Order: sequence, then C-alpha cells, then structure tokens
Amino acid sequence: MEIKEMVELARKAQKIYQNHYDQKGVDEIVRTAAKAIYDNAEVLAREAVDETDMGVYEHKVAKNKNKSKGVWYNLHDKKSMGVLSIDERTGLIEIAKPIGVVAGITPMTNPVVTPMSKIIFALKTRNAIIIAPHPKAKKCSTHAVKLIQEAIAKFHVPEGMVQVVEEPSIEKTQELMAAADVVVATGGMGMVKAAYSSGKPSYGVGAGNVQVILDRYIDFDDAAEKVITGRSFDNGIICSGEQSFIYHEKDKEEVFRAFRDHGAYICNDEEGDKIRHAIFENGSIARDIVGKGVDVIARKAGFSVPEGTRVIVVEAKGIGHADLICKEKMCPVMAAFSYSNFEEALDIAKTNLFLEGNGHTAGIHSNNQANIIKAGTEISVSRIIVNAPCATTAGGSIQNGLAVTNTLGCGSWGNNSISENFTYKHLLNISRVAPLSARIQVPQDCDIWCL
Repeated sequence: MEIKEMVELARKAQKIYQNHYDQKGVDEIVRTAAKAIYDNAEVLAREAVDETDMGVYEHKVAKNKNKSKGVWYNLHDKKSMGVLSIDERTGLIEIAKPIGVVAGITPMTNPVVTPMSKIIFALKTRNAIIIAPHPKAKKCSTHAVKLIQEAIAKFHVPEGMVQVVEEPSIEKTQELMAAADVVVATGGMGMVKAAYSSGKPSYGVGAGNVQVILDRYIDFDDAAEKVITGRSFDNGIICSGEQSFIYHEKDKEEVFRAFRDHGAYICNDEEGDKIRHAIFENGSIARDIVGKGVDVIARKAGFSVPEGTRVIVVEAKGIGHADLICKEKMCPVMAAFSYSNFEEALDIAKTNLFLEGNGHTAGIHSNNQANIIKAGTEISVSRIIVNAPCATTAGGSIQNGLAVTNTLGCGSWGNNSISENFTYKHLLNISRVAPLSARIQVPQDCDIWCL
C-alpha cells in the first residue's frame, strides 16, 4: 500500500475511533495493546537480536516486559478525552481532542518497545498512527505492530488506526512525515532533523552522553553495581545509558576496586588507546561495535578481557574535545574522570555534555541533597537520575515520577521541542473555554502596581 493510501485509511479510521470509544473503551484497548508486547516479550526479543545483530537477548526480554507494563501503569488512570479540568476560581475549562494521524519513526536500537509506546500513546489519545521502522529492524518492528493489531481487533478497532510501513525507506518515511499531522521521531540525529524539517509539528530526541558524578562518602559498591548495570544493559545501545563516571581523586583506589569487583575491566594507557581506535573511526562511533559485547570490542582492539567482564573502562586524558572517549559510546565502554572538588565534577560533566549529549540526561550518586540540587541546577540536561541506573530509569519508572516512554526530549539544549519524556499528553490538542469569572474582582491600577 502506498503512503498516500495509508494516510487516507488512517484518517477514516481515526474519525470512527474518535466518535465510537469512550475513556473506558479506549483504556481497555490500550491495556490489551501493551499486554500483547508483554506476552510476546521473548519471541520479539529474539527476533530483534537476530535481525539487528546488536544488544542482549535477556535484556531485551526485560525491556519488552518492563516498558509495556510501565507504560500501561503510567496511563491507566489518566484522562485523555473530553473535559480534563475546570478551574474553580476562573471557570476555565480544558477539553482534550485528538490531533489526527501520527507518523511514528522508530530506531533499530529499540525496535519493539519504541513502536509499542508510540502506538499506545496514539490509541490513548484517539489518534491514528503509522509506524515507519528502521529498515534494518523492519521484520521485528512489523511483527510487534501486527501483534498489537491482532490483539485489539476484538474491540472492532477500525482498520487503519494502527499501521506499519512493512518495506520502509528514507523516501517513504519523508513522504509519511509530510502527510501526517504530527511526527514523533526516535532515532539518529539525521532522522530527527528531517522530522523537524518536515513542515509538521514534530517531537524528536537528542544525542545521549550520560555523565555520572560519584559524590564522596557513598557506598561505592552500590554505586558501581548500578552504574555498570546501566552501562552494560543491552550492550550499551540505550541513549540514556551511563557513558562516564566522575569520582573524587582521593577515592580512586576504593572506586576502582568497587568497579573491578562488579565486572569492570580498567584499561592501562596502551589498552585505552587501542579501545579509542577500535570504537571510533574518523571521530565518529564505528558502526561495527554498536551494541556489541565487551569480548568483541576487546578483540577488535587487540587484547582480551577476563571472563565475567561487563564493561571496559578507559581513563580519560582530558575533558570535552581533548579526548574522543568523552563522546557517546554505544557499547559497554566507559570513560573515567577524577575531580578535586564538586565544582570541578560539575565542570567535567558540563564540558563533556557540551561536546555531545547536551540536554539529555545526567546521573549522580550522592547522600548530599545540596549537591544533588546543585547538579540539577547547573547541568543543562532534562533529567538527573539519582542513585539509580540511568539506562533503565531515565525513560521513566513506576518509582521515579518520570513518564514511561522511549522518546526522551532534550529541550532547546538538544534542539528538541520538549525537555521532558514524551507521553500521551503531547498528542492532544487542548481547547480552553474561558468565561469571565464574577468571582474575580479586577483590582485598581494602583493596587496592581503595588504588587
């Protein structure tokens, strides 16, 4: 089916869906869509690993299960249609309405959960959606979409509400973006830039380069385990995964001991240089190491790592432009930096983010609330993860208050339109009914200027 035909079908389906399903009916459909991915987590994970040749099967199973249940839990009690609120003081009424047809652009790094979350946000808000997957993940992404289509068919959801471009291409994706009413793009920066240039309202993501500060007087074993868990998750292809840890110079011995005990291999200077040459080509990430395990990376670099190694750590020779290792590394490799005071730790994090990843995410492990707030105040990111693995919680958690999603806005810092986790509310148009309220007395001019 041509893109034009898909969009026409979507528009017809959206009108029917909008007029025939109330909040309870929509929520039943949303729950069923999420459960379809949860119930098929294993088969979809296997297909994703086999097709893309990146990531870790067990981690993708966990991702499929946790994201599907997290998205549903996050949305189950949210109102997404009709009157949302009435302000008691002003009488202002907010009424939610769908946008129309969503173009959902999805990546090969998260080829199952990203289509799933976009579909659920669209169904929740009574929008039709057409998924355009990455060409190198088209089979597993298409299967995920079809499982959702089959699951919600029992509710007589109109044909065309959820569609997928089964043979995607750059040209088809561009055509879809131009024809849809709103674009939600998750993927490389080229694709995100194309979305913002489509002439349609767009939501995109920025590059990740998560800097993690290790404060003093913390449990370094706990912090090391959480940082390594985040960095090693799905072989490091998560954009919110930890990229660097920044430790106090007086704590080096204890920090490095903790990291080694929890599966880190810390390179000597020669090995560090070999890793730099192995994972970067002409200043950019080498494609053949993206989402690969530590053994593959070490072998390419010309040495071996002990069995049980989870991440490779390279001590940086400088910050920002001074060392390539300061950039985003889409594999289980981390950079390590030392600081002499907390202000210097913040400066290291900010300098590396200005190089790449500004606006995305940072992390801190600390028992000092003042330092946590200081990091949140000074680092130009949209989310600061505290005492937790960034990779698995920056995209939302039942426990941390961030909306569960796979599309993380990076604000103007990352050339994005939002600085929060993309969710259902971003697919709503809101009409505001605004009467003049007799309850509010207009003050005299002199009283206003005395405020």
